Amino acid sequence: MSIGLLGQKIGMTSVYDANGRLHPVTVIAAGDNVLLRRLTGENDGYSAVQVGFDRQKESRVTKQLLGEFKKAGSEPKRFVREFRLEVDLPEGEINLSVTQFQPGDFVDVTGRSKGKGFQGVMKKHNFHGQGAAHGSKTHRRIGAVGNRSTPGRIWKNQGMPGHLGDERVTVQNLQVMQVRETEKIILISGAVPGSNGSYVVVRPAIKKPMAKAGEAKKSEPFKKPEPAQKPEAETASK
Repeated sequence: MSIGLLGQKIGMTSVYDANGRLHPVTVIAAGDNVLLRRLTGENDGYSAVQVGFDRQKESRVTKQLLGEFKKAGSEPKRFVREFRLEVDLPEGEINLSVTQFQPGDFVDVTGRSKGKGFQGVMKKHNFHGQGAAHGSKTHRRIGAVGNRSTPGRIWKNQGMPGHLGDERVTVQNLQVMQVRETEKIILISGAVPGSNGSYVVVRPAIKKPMAKAGEAKKSEPFKKPEPAQKPEAETASK
């Protein structure tokens, strides 16, 4: 059963599929997942598994967390997350290797986007800007936002300059292109949030991917229904 994996974004490359088409892929290393704790509905109120990834120095872990890791029989981990389960699973059925995903599967990848610092509205909200001709003194500014005396205020959710990036982002329905068990890496089609070396969470896709335009079923042409034939007894009486 696929529950998800913790991994580290290595970078991007490209691979060919069986039809000879080139696909950009993100390489994710996910070979150090360790089961730390099993949460059950009877004891904890919900079913989940706690998974750790990537070794951490003991000197950088608090005594409280160090005791939790020793209780689980594991060395300290840098990245720890929970995966919710619908039902309680025995420990033998929990697969935390890259083999829980197969080429062709669709996954959701969660990571932390790159921080861009303080940005204006053109970069942050894709505003088109103001006039760029002679005489204009405001090329990239937001312009008026309060209208006149009515409403006399700034509308809610008005795009403003501010901090951009460095937030939790989930990209849905990315396809698994390759799973390399010996190297313990997964090649996922497309881009994944975060910089190289950042941690990501890979889960099975929760939404069914839509069919592509070329793969959509074509509707059959309309056929005019044939007239119903009269019974032989009626035709003979006439």
